[in-house]
Amino acid sequence: MAKIMPFHGLVPTPEKAKEVAAVPYDVVNSEEAAALAASNPLSFLHVSRPEIDMEPGIDLHDDSVYAKAAENFKKLCEIAPLELDTEEHLYIYRLIMGEHVQTGILGAASADDYCNNIIKKHEKTRQDKEDDRTRHVMTLRSHTGPTFLTYKDSSEIDALVAELTAAAPTFDLTAADGIQHTLWRVDTKNSKKLSAMFEAIPYLYIADGHHRSAAAARTQAECAPKNPNHTGNEDYNYFLSVTFPASQLKILPYNRAVKNLNGLTAEQLKEKISEKYTITPTDNASPQKSGEFCMYLEGKWSLVQAKFDISKLGVIECLDVSTLQDNILAPMLGIGDPRTSTGIDFIGGIRGTKELERVVDDGSHAVAFSMFETTIKQLMDIADADAIMPPKSTWFEPKLRDGLVCHNF
Repeated sequence: MAKIMPFHGLVPTPEKAKEVAAVPYDVVNSEEAAALAASNPLSFLHVSRPEIDMEPGIDLHDDSVYAKAAENFKKLCEIAPLELDTEEHLYIYRLIMGEHVQTGILGAASADDYCNNIIKKHEKTRQDKEDDRTRHVMTLRSHTGPTFLTYKDSSEIDALVAELTAAAPTFDLTAADGIQHTLWRVDTKNSKKLSAMFEAIPYLYIADGHHRSAAAARTQAECAPKNPNHTGNEDYNYFLSVTFPASQLKILPYNRAVKNLNGLTAEQLKEKISEKYTITPTDNASPQKSGEFCMYLEGKWSLVQAKFDISKLGVIECLDVSTLQDNILAPMLGIGDPRTSTGIDFIGGIRGTKELERVVDDGSHAVAFSMFETTIKQLMDIADADAIMPPKSTWFEPKLRDGLVCHNF
């Protein structure tokens, strides 16, 4: 059964929470992070992207970068300040983006659960990214960026969360992007009660944060042998997570833009596609259901619908991103491995179809495809089958913020 445990959270004071909170390290590059944090010495980006306070062009994996992260973390703890809760708590974290609301439990997930597949995965991890996160965590001795988990809904958990969120929050802030982040510190008694409820949840699923989770397992593997009195209950056996009920999550499509037509003309590409798909001109830039996608080519949108029965395909093969890859991107456009190909770019749904039009119209790309979003059920089905999704299959919004609660060990 799953473990979501209370812990001694490291949190900013309510009046400084908005200044501290920052976008996740992996949704911005160094230049974007520097711009966001330029006038804010309390931004957690100084910790998660410490290169912004160093010489431009520095190797992001240089020892000095991790040392700078630790230096900035220590400084932030002093000047914000960040304060360690004296008792172990769970926290409730609510995100509001427009009319969309999702409310999750912020707590300490188990590295053992990750290793034993109680926390289920659906993506491959990259060694270099694992190495980076592990070094960052071990240098700071803190998990500062939460893993985004989900679970099949529990009415019992929902009822207690509704009761607890009727009280005044610990802090409530609206970020510059308009997304509202609200946090409640759960009292000791109800923290234990909520934690016990998760023992009835058989599996958790990683929605976003595979590299953070893998780094947590490596952190445990590194720390445990060095402790002669290791019991399995130490803080290094757990990592920061926010766990949401599946029905509340919002997945946006992950669109594709291809740089060239692999020697084909636009008409030749359409002829080839027409062998397996119907192509119809449309004014709608987004598909309305699974089994179809929209293509932007030579300044015009087309609706592309499969002639074959997708329902007869396997759990991975039936994904729209898979059918596009298997039937068009690989055989026609030469995108053999989308993980390594330099001929394709992935454009998250939050940037919209206007971004697809822009990159084709400016000549940097030849054709773009807007996708129907992958569903939570598909994600869970693939994880339950111990299978791996194609790269860039899901884009979750809204994003969690770093720095609101850290998990030290």
